[in-house]
This record gives sequence, C-alpha cells and structure tokens, in this order.
Amino acid sequence: MDFSLAAVLPQIFTGLVLGMLFVLLAIGLSLIFGLMTVVNFSHGALYMLGAYFTVFFLGYTRSFWVALLLAPLMVGTFGLLIERFLIRRLYGRSPDDPLLLTFGLSLVLIETAKIVWGKIGLTLDPPRELAGAVNLGFMAFPAYRLFVIAVTVVVLFALWAFLTRTNVGLIIRAGSRDALMVRALGIDLNRIWLLVFGIGCGLAGLAGALAGPMRGAYAEMGVTMVIESFVVVVVGGMGSLLGAVVAGIMMGQVVGITTYFAPKLAEIMVFVVMAVVLLVRPSGIFGEAGLAE
Repeated sequence: MDFSLAAVLPQIFTGLVLGMLFVLLAIGLSLIFGLMTVVNFSHGALYMLGAYFTVFFLGYTRSFWVALLLAPLMVGTFGLLIERFLIRRLYGRSPDDPLLLTFGLSLVLIETAKIVWGKIGLTLDPPRELAGAVNLGFMAFPAYRLFVIAVTVVVLFALWAFLTRTNVGLIIRAGSRDALMVRALGIDLNRIWLLVFGIGCGLAGLAGALAGPMRGAYAEMGVTMVIESFVVVVVGGMGSLLGAVVAGIMMGQVVGITTYFAPKLAEIMVFVVMAVVLLVRPSGIFGEAGLAE
C-alpha cells in the first residue's frame, strides 16, 4: 500500500467532500433539535428526496443549476408541511412521539420513492461546466467535488449571517436558550419553529441534490447517511452548530482515510470515534455551547 503524501492527499480531499455532506445534514438536525428538541429521523429520507427532485427537475428544465435551486426549495417546503400538519400536533407530548412519527415518515417516503422512481437507482451527471478535474498543483481533483466544498462553505457563511445579523436569527438563538422568555415577550414561536424546521429540511435536500452527481439517486441512500449524521451531531454536541461543522469535517476525514487504509473498517470507525469522544466529553465536543456558538 502506498503511504506517500500523493496517495493520501486525494483521500483527505475526498473525506472533506463527504464531511461537507455530513455538515449540511448535521446542521439541519442541530437547528431542529436545538430549538424544538425534535429528533428528526426523516432527515435521511429528505436527503434522498433532494437527489430525486434534482433528477426530476433536471429532466424538465434541462438545467442542472435550476434543478439544484429548486430541489432544496421543494424539500424545504415539504418540511414546512411536515411541521405544520404533523409535528405541531405533538408539541407538549413525550419527546418519543416526534421521533416515532418521523421514523415512520421516513419509511413511508422510502417506499413511496420506490413506487414513483423505481427500485433501481438513477444516475445523475454533473454539469458540463464542472466535468473533468482541476489541477491544484499538487494533484488533480474532480471539479464537481470542489464545487460541493465551495457551496457548503457559502451556505455556512450565509446561515451564520442569518443567525447572527438578522432579527429572526436572534429570536431563533434566544428561543433555543429560553423559549418561555421569548413567548413572554409576545413572540409567536410557532412561526419560528415552522421556519427552522423548513430550513433544516431544506439543508438536507441541498445535501441530497449535491450528492446526486456523485452517488446517484436511490431510495435507501439516506439510511446510512442519517445514522452517520446523528453520530456527527452527538460528537459535536446536541444543538451546537459549531460542533456539527467541526464533527462533520472530522468524521468525513475519518471515513475517507479509513476507506483507503482499511476499507472494511470505514463504517465502523465513526462509531469508534463517537465512543472515544463521549468517554472523554459525554456532552460532545461543543455540547455546552449554545445554538450557533
């Protein structure tokens, strides 16, 4: 096995791309849990819908860029409907109720996808503008994967600006710390919860849309990803957005490098890392930090 830097660097960059997908999924999960204390088990199915919607809109518009814009919006809109007509009915009840509801919803969405799009996965090519590889000087790397990294970074900065520089963002952060106080100020938290759930689901849809050209679209594509994304959230700290970013990148590297040196251990290592982190810090790396800190 080649242990040279030239052989390892591509795996590091590949792990970074995977880490970006983890980050988008984990950020959505952390947003929803940090404000609403809802564990959204349908997140993986929404990630899958993002990939399928990209294929669908690409077929109608013949433009990858339009499809990439519309797919997350569709998934986010679907998330708004989930919160308004399903999740909202369970507020004030046992925390297990939303978990069971979203778990059942994920199974329904997976089976529905098989009926609508078939059991065989669909392929999705990257746009012509991003075909081929880019010479980085020390190696060549697929242009589309660099695009995935760039889009995720832009989205993270946009989300940070939204949470720290807008009134709605400040309400979201305040609501994650003391919902009763926010309600006492006369703010309708139901609308904020609706928005947050939609944003979190939209981020899952964006991750699926970005993953489509790399992984294709198939019904079970979100099953493994959502499990690993929950690991990322736990390692980073439940409800911590900074933790989701750091842990997502870290877990991407763990999977990427392990895949090169010991492929059979790649899926196991994320759980090993989680166990080690929780032994040292039971609340996660940034578990004591608040939302967006």
